[in-house]
Amino acid sequence: MISTGNDIVSLNAINITRTKQYRFYSKILSTAEKRLYNGPEFATVPFENFVWLLWSIKESAYKYLKRARPDLVFIPGKFTVKQLLFPAGYTLANFEATEVESAGFDNNVALKGIITFGTDTLYSRSLMYRELMVSVVNDDENFENTYWGVKLIDKDYPEYQSMEVRKFLVSRLNKLFHSAILIIGKNNGEVPIIIKKNKELPIPISLSHHGQLIAYSFQLADLPSSILQISKNCF
Repeated sequence: MISTGNDIVSLNAINITRTKQYRFYSKILSTAEKRLYNGPEFATVPFENFVWLLWSIKESAYKYLKRARPDLVFIPGKFTVKQLLFPAGYTLANFEATEVESAGFDNNVALKGIITFGTDTLYSRSLMYRELMVSVVNDDENFENTYWGVKLIDKDYPEYQSMEVRKFLVSRLNKLFHSAILIIGKNNGEVPIIIKKNKELPIPISLSHHGQLIAYSFQLADLPSSILQISKNCF
């Protein structure tokens, strides 16, 4: 299945006290997942950051699977993060940019994760800073055809967040495909899709926003043939 899923968390918009309460975090973390936090890699990472990191991975996995399973309901406890690997020399840093876009994660300091849901196994890449974390999920460990972006915006009300993340994604797509008439809509399962000339394009997308942060991801498997097919049929 070709899909994508992403989620972003603004740590400036969370309730730290509530996050640390067992009644709250136990709905997100299993006992086994909590043991991950006891590893030496997380020595400098606040517990609330860890909780929301796992939330972002699980939410991303849910979005990935929902494309093929419209009736899927997000229950964090049913998603299990089996592994989290830190890149060599990792240190928790500040997010000093206002906008970042890339394809894949080879040039980024990303945490590598494995997450399961029933019989499904997915792979995650997460960027974690003092101010935020953002995760992207794929069904393969190769993320070279996964495009993603993160942007700081100046307002945090829902309508503005929704508008800005769509503009952010369309801007990126326009740079790739040189098209000025793309619409971000939703299918019958409430999953976001790209529409061109009243036709859904075969590019899975995922959108997220929290506080004054927005993020997108989209997947282009076999990049040259994807561009050829899209150009031939839709542009």
